[in-house]
Amino acid sequence: MSESAELPVNFGGIAEEALSSFEAARVVVWPVAYEGTVSYGTGTGRGAEAIIEASRNMELYDEETDAEVYRLGIHTLEASPPVEPPAEMMKSLLERARSLVASDKFVCMVGGEHSVSAPVIQAHAEKYENLSVLQIDAHADLRDTYDGTPHSHASIMARVTRDMKIPSVQVGIRSISAEEARALDQLPTRIFWAKDIVGRNDWWEEAVSGLTENVYLTVDIDGLDPSLVAQTGTPEPGGLGWYEVVGLIRTLARSRRVVGMDLTEYSYVEGFDASAFLCAKLIYKSLAFIFEGETERVRGGGGDARSSRAGA
Repeated sequence: MSESAELPVNFGGIAEEALSSFEAARVVVWPVAYEGTVSYGTGTGRGAEAIIEASRNMELYDEETDAEVYRLGIHTLEASPPVEPPAEMMKSLLERARSLVASDKFVCMVGGEHSVSAPVIQAHAEKYENLSVLQIDAHADLRDTYDGTPHSHASIMARVTRDMKIPSVQVGIRSISAEEARALDQLPTRIFWAKDIVGRNDWWEEAVSGLTENVYLTVDIDGLDPSLVAQTGTPEPGGLGWYEVVGLIRTLARSRRVVGMDLTEYSYVEGFDASAFLCAKLIYKSLAFIFEGETERVRGGGGDARSSRAGA
């Protein structure tokens, strides 16, 4: 970790052009500054900026994988600005996502509210056959519409499971409407309720077993307990812990091909830098697991025995 004032403003504060240019990068971090359908707490429009700023203070060595995943190259894109109405924002994001996916980069989108995930998932589904989605979230997000739009943060998984017909596993859920509960049996999704899994680690493999070979990972940060991240659009008590989430993502990355990911719903609040840092750390930790088979070991020497299962 260097003094952040000396570092460029990109994810990880990566100073080397050879490791941060678009051409050289294996991973692109895509900030999306959008909160057009928020219904409670605001601030998600500034979330990505705060997460990237916090990431400049991270150590870039990961002790679990014994590697520095940034050495594969991580490029930070210019933020996508908000567009109104929501349907036009989704159209704009879909066009950009298709272009990025076609570039054979691993796309990591940073929101922004959770509605922005739907077009990015669609772009991945168009490229990768047999795609499924792992959602970490407090909310089922299965409402067909909310506040008059089908492009709401409360409807993203309805778009994925109902419209795109993509099978999904939803983890950490602890808030759901009667409308959503009635629809569960008609949708290709399985829920792991927070009440059944918090404080345990014997469910990770079962959750991952319900996913196809190619997986898109979508993390709504309110899936974690608000004692860890209170700065989110709709915080719900009784959420997942850090090591429960990390363990799930580790299990996923070591048994499936993760082809893309996002982290959404962090709401910037001045002075609460710890939450932004946690979000940045979770993104970097996820990338470390996803690319574990491609990175050199720092202490162990050589590459990892696992073959890379990452997308792109």
